[in-house]
This record gives sequence, C-alpha cells and structure tokens, in this order.
Amino acid sequence: VANGESTAGDETTASKEEENKTGLVKFGWVKGVLVRCMLNIWGVMLFIRLSWIVGQAGIGLGVIIILLATMVTSITGLSTSAIATNGFVRGGGAYYLISRSLGPEFGGSIGLIFAFANAVAVAMYVVGFAETVVELLKESDTIMVDESNDIRIIGTITVVCLLGISVAGMEWEAKAQVILLVVLLIAIANFFIGTVIPTNNEKKARGFFNYQASIFAENFGPDFRGGEGFFSVFAIFFPAATGILAGANISGDLKDPQGAIPKGTMLAILITTVAYIGVAISSCVVRDATGNINDTAVSGMSCNGSSACNLGYDFSRCRNQPCDYGLMNNFQVMSMVSGFGPLITAGIFSATLSSALASLVSAPKVFQALCKDNVYKGLHFFAKGYGKNNEPIRGYVLTFVIAMAFILIAELNTIAPIISNFFLASYALINFSCFHASYAKSPGWRPAFRYYNMWVSLFGALLCCGVMFVINWWAALITYAIELFLYIYVTYKKPEVNWGSSTQALYYINALDSALALTAVEDHVKNFRPQCIVLTGAPMIRPALLDITHTFTKNNGLCICCEVYTGPRKLCVKEMNSGMAKKQAWLTKNKRKAFYAAVAADSFRDGVKSLLQASGLGRMKPNTLVIGFKKDWRNAAASQVENYVGVIHDAFDFELGMIIVRISQGFDITQVLQSMHMGEFNQKLLEASTQFKKKQGKGTIDIWWLFDDGGLTILIPYILTIRKKWKNCKLRIFTGGKANRIEEEKLVMASLLSKFRIKFADINIICDINMKPNKESWKFFEEMIEPYRLHESCKDITTAEKLKQETPWKITDAELENCCILKTQVLLQLSGNESSNLLYSSCWINLRAFGV
Repeated sequence: VANGESTAGDETTASKEEENKTGLVKFGWVKGVLVRCMLNIWGVMLFIRLSWIVGQAGIGLGVIIILLATMVTSITGLSTSAIATNGFVRGGGAYYLISRSLGPEFGGSIGLIFAFANAVAVAMYVVGFAETVVELLKESDTIMVDESNDIRIIGTITVVCLLGISVAGMEWEAKAQVILLVVLLIAIANFFIGTVIPTNNEKKARGFFNYQASIFAENFGPDFRGGEGFFSVFAIFFPAATGILAGANISGDLKDPQGAIPKGTMLAILITTVAYIGVAISSCVVRDATGNINDTAVSGMSCNGSSACNLGYDFSRCRNQPCDYGLMNNFQVMSMVSGFGPLITAGIFSATLSSALASLVSAPKVFQALCKDNVYKGLHFFAKGYGKNNEPIRGYVLTFVIAMAFILIAELNTIAPIISNFFLASYALINFSCFHASYAKSPGWRPAFRYYNMWVSLFGALLCCGVMFVINWWAALITYAIELFLYIYVTYKKPEVNWGSSTQALYYINALDSALALTAVEDHVKNFRPQCIVLTGAPMIRPALLDITHTFTKNNGLCICCEVYTGPRKLCVKEMNSGMAKKQAWLTKNKRKAFYAAVAADSFRDGVKSLLQASGLGRMKPNTLVIGFKKDWRNAAASQVENYVGVIHDAFDFELGMIIVRISQGFDITQVLQSMHMGEFNQKLLEASTQFKKKQGKGTIDIWWLFDDGGLTILIPYILTIRKKWKNCKLRIFTGGKANRIEEEKLVMASLLSKFRIKFADINIICDINMKPNKESWKFFEEMIEPYRLHESCKDITTAEKLKQETPWKITDAELENCCILKTQVLLQLSGNESSNLLYSSCWINLRAFGV
C-alpha cells in the first residue's frame, strides 16, 4: 500500500496514463532534483560569507562547521529518502511526506508554515539580489532614488519577472534553473582558477598571496572577534546548507519520485559539501590587510607574527585600527581572488535568483497539496490547478503577494531567523517521521531505500531542534508556538482523512501494550466499574438505551453496542460485514464512547451467548448486560419470550450483572426512522428516544435495594448522580425491614451508605416485604402467569414430559408450589445473595420521577 492511499502500481499506471493523455511535463532526477537542490544549497553565503567564517573559525573549525551542518542535512536527506521510497509520492514535498507519515495534525501544521517560509524566502533571496545590484549602482554612482527604495524597485521588477517564468510553466522554469546552474558552476570554477593565477601587488596589498603553507597554518586555528564564537558562526553559516528539499517539493512533477528524490538529494548534498570544503581550505588570503601597496615589510621585522611579513608586507597596524581587506574585513574576497571578478557577481546573481525561483515554485506546490487535502477548509480555494501540469496559479499569486509585502518592508533581518527555524522544524519532523514509522513497526513501513537507521533519524530530529535554538532561541520558541497552535487547531477540527500514518500504528501498539499490562493486574473491588454489553441492535435503532448506558460508562467503563443477525447465514454475514464500519462511524459521529460488535447466529439467544462469552479483551471484558424491557411480552411469540428470558439466565450463568431498562414508549424507533422520510412519525416515541440526552430536572432516583446484591444496584444510580445532566437528581432508597424497627433500620442503612460515601435524600423502609400478598394481588399474579404455566398435574405423564422438553421455560406446578415466583425472580434473588462477588448483581432502578 502506497502511503495509505492506494497501491503503488495503480498510482504509477494512472500517472503514466495522465501524462500520455495530457502531455504533462515530468522531470528526471538530474533536472528535477539534483539541479534544484544544488542551486538552493549554493547561496550567496558561498560567495560573500564563507571567507569571513573561515577568518573567524579558522580552516579547522570552519570545516567542522560545514561538516556539522552537512550532518544535519545528510541525516534529513536519508530520512527523506526512506519516506519517499515507502510508496508512491504525490505532489506536496515536505508536507506530503510528513502528513502521510505522522498524520494530518503534524502535516497540516508544518505544511502551512513551510509554504509560508518558502514564500518569505522568495523575498529574502530577491532582496539579496537587489542589494548586490544597488552596490554596483553605488560604485558607478547611478543610484535611482536612495538605497532602500532602489532595493524595493529592483526587488519588485525581479519578483515580477520570476513570477512570469513560473507561471509560464515548469518547463520554462527548469530551463532557467539549468542556465543559472551553469553560471554558478562557472563562477565557482573561476574562483579556483583565480587561486593559482599569479597574484599582483594590488592583490597582495589586499592579502592575497596564492597558496602558501604559512598562510594555511596561520588560518588553520580560530580567531574569533567581535563577540563571535563557534555557535554564533555556525548559526550564520547553517542557512547556506539548507535547500535540500527543493527537489522533493516538486515531487508531483517528477517522473519517478521514489528513485529521483534519494539519488538527487544525496548527490546534491555531497557535491555542495565538497565545494564548500574546497573553498574553505583554499585559504590564500590573510585575515587582515590594509590594501596599501606601500605597506611593505623590511627584512627582520616581526609584524606581530603575521605570515604576510615573511611575504613582504606589513599589516601590523590592523591590530590597532580597522582595516578594509582580508578574510575578516572584506566580504568580496572571492571576487578579488577569482580570475575574473564580474563572474563572481554573476554567480551571486545566479545563486540568489535560482534560490528565489525554487522557493517561488515550491511554496505554491506545497500549499496546493495542503489545500487539496482540505486540512484547512477555508483554504480549499487555492487547491485548483490550471493547464496540463495542474499549475497552482492562485498559489503563485498568493506567494507573489506575500513576497511583495516583505520586499516592500525591506527589513528582513528580524524575520530571517524565523524563516530558518521554519525550515529546520520541517527537517526535524521529517527525521521524526522516519523514526516514528520505524518505531511503530507497521507492516506497511517497507522503504526501498535501506541506508537509514531509526535512531540516527531520532538523533537528527533532536539535532535540528538544537540547531534551532543555536541559530536564535526566541525564533525557535515562536516556531514551536505557531506549530503547536496549528497542531491543536487541526486536532480540534479532525479532518476526515485516513492516510495510514505511523501515529495510528503507534496508537495500536500502545493500546496493545496497555491491554497486556492490565492482564497482570488483579481485580480489586475498589476498581470495579460497570463494563457493559448493551443489546441495542443497530445503535441508531435504540438510541435511548445507548444514552442511558453511556451516561454511566462514559470516561468510566467499557460500552459495547451489540447486534445479533439471525436468518440464512450467508446473507446475515454479508449484511453484518457491510454495516460494521457504518455503525461504528455513527457512534463516533454522535460522540458515543462505545464499540460496536455484531454476530450472526441461528437464534437471538445463541448470538447473545457468543457475545457474552467472547466480547472484550483481557481485563477489558464486560461484566454487566444491559437490555431493554420486552414491552410486548404478553403478545409476542412464545419462542421470543423464551429467548428473552433465556438471555437473562445466560447472563447470570456467565457471572454478569444484569440491568433491565424500561421506558413508557419503548426503545425501538425503527418506525420513526422509516416514517420520517414520509413526514409522518410518532412524536412521543421520538421525544422518548432523546430523553436521556437532555438535562434532567429536579427529582429523585428511586432505588429498590431489597437484597444484598453486592452493590451494583446502588453503584449505577450513584454514577448517574455525578454526571452533569443528572446532578439535580437525588437518591431515594427503598429497602426491607420490620415494622417495629423502622428507625433502627433507617439508621443502619444511613450508616452503611455513609460508609460507602454515597449521598442520599431519603430512606424508606418497606415493612410488608415479608408479608403474604393479598387476594387481589395474588389473583392479578395468577392471571399474568397463566399463559406461561405448564399445568402438568392436569395431563398424563407422557404429555407432561413432552411439554417439559418442548417448553422448559414454562412454570411447573411444583415450581409454583415451592417458590410462588417466576423462575427469573428466583435466579435474581439467588444471585443477589452472593454478596461477596460484585459480578453477581442485578439492578432495579425506578425512574418514574423523570416521566420514564
């Protein structure tokens, strides 16, 4: 399965068909990934800051800084490669990789800030280009208005031109990138050629002496100045190593993203790192130089130990006063060293424009993928694409507006650290995604790229977080705050997506571990809670029965809504399987913390037997059966009544508590659901089905605690009273006692309830509980049970035995003689006497006070 959406084969076939049909432009790994990543990694830092970094940190620590930054990007590149090869990759780059691995919460939060970071990065790179142009205008004294406004004017013109290239299509943008790369490579080669061209007096006065062992030795160690240190210099350099996701960000425009992203990204990191190190160790310039060709050294001078002294120049006065040249003072060292200076300027132009162009393409592509997934419903407007390549024109316009806003501000020093931290946050989550997917041990995690390690990825994620604070601690805090806010927002909105993320896999692992750990915990009476099987059928058919059960199981115990399918097995199983997901979804949608379970059986009783025995997992097994009162028991078929009573017997046989709930209108609203389509339905039945959703008014819950049943009879009403909807209800206890000891019985019961910390409103002692019923009651009882009597004494022995076998549930004369009560009541009373076991309990609650 490809990233939780569909099979990789289906995706690839569909992609090829679409390409052939519409003439889509797709890129290979060189033009699509390698070129973009190299251009984005090689920025202006290479040309105007790397020499200063070497001057501050020295060649040794400078190389370590480059390698440390490369370690962060390399680990992220390995993680990116692993995720990208674990199935088909669509458009969206970093957002797509993170969202399909960690889910919409992480993906949605990082996707938005990553797209925004790319949009602002366009402004940063364009302003860098404009500043270089303004410097050239200053040298030729051709400033148009003033420096700030010239930057705005040039920046605006530049970003409009770049937008035109982007909107023209990915093919034109790719051609522009190749041209810029050629210029950049020529500029770098120009620098290395310049290092071996013999220098002249003017360049020597500025500190350039070609390759000299003494200069290399002098520049090898650090010489931090101006309050700088290792980490501050590292923070300045690190943005030069970013840009490794430039290829992944256009994953939807690659012919083979699974092969192109790992190959192109890792090779780009290798090539750019070699180039950075090559420039760093090509130290041909001293740290300080005056630029004055007359500052020559006389034989025998020490020149404060400077290697330039041995080469004929005295730059010792730079120790006491600022100088304008040398690694520490001149940002244009590469231009001076190069064979042809203007090519370095062309390289700076190429670096800034290529990075700006890559960001201008990346931001809309990532944003379009985010909007297509509808994670933020208000942004779906930007999901629409145009043309054969599904270009996000609306996204381009939005990116253009954001970039223009920041270009016009022209103050990017404050926002730059936040943007760097946004990119680092993306890197951190990509590494964490790889670790998380490996840790969850999901069978679906099978990346084709094998050169990764889950613990290395975790280390990479922590390293990225650490670098965020090294670069700028307050920017890191702002980044975390924004990401947390967006995470909470997406979690609250709960987008209806299922991508098979590793977060889901880890939920399963944690739940399984917790369930197994729970099996080692012995049951204790203080931890008893009602864990209910509710015979609702389809949960939407008997909502009131589910509601009253949910009232005392929500956040407290297990609740399983059960349905029994009877009839031809093949049809039953088909109907059952097709409805499982729908009915569980109904519970979730209606915020019912319950599970749905169904069985197919030959009879209702057999199905319930299966549920009572097999439901649950480990310690999370039901201990209470909740069933609605059979309202039509007088008119129902004998087999139905037998099944119903048999279920009650089975519950006690399997050592479960029993709760029978009765309301005046009954629970089944099938008639209402069917007739609502026609506009006619039983209003009273509909109101009754929602009565337990409403807040209950002031009243009492009458508890007929006639036997010591272990406590379930008192526990359920107590749980009801601690719920918000039932908080106005008081408990009224009815219990048996002797007429001559009413007050003493009340005191005993009050003392017992106080000991159990259960509040009550009143206690009523039933004095005639042990008295024989009067004639009217006895007559009513006999008329009620008459249809269910066997009357075996009036029949011959053979007929009586046959009837006993056919209808074992009927009341025999012997049973009536001995017990004078229904068999069900006998079992209930016997189970109530088992006071030592809470599971043998029955619950009789009178809810008449609420019109029930």
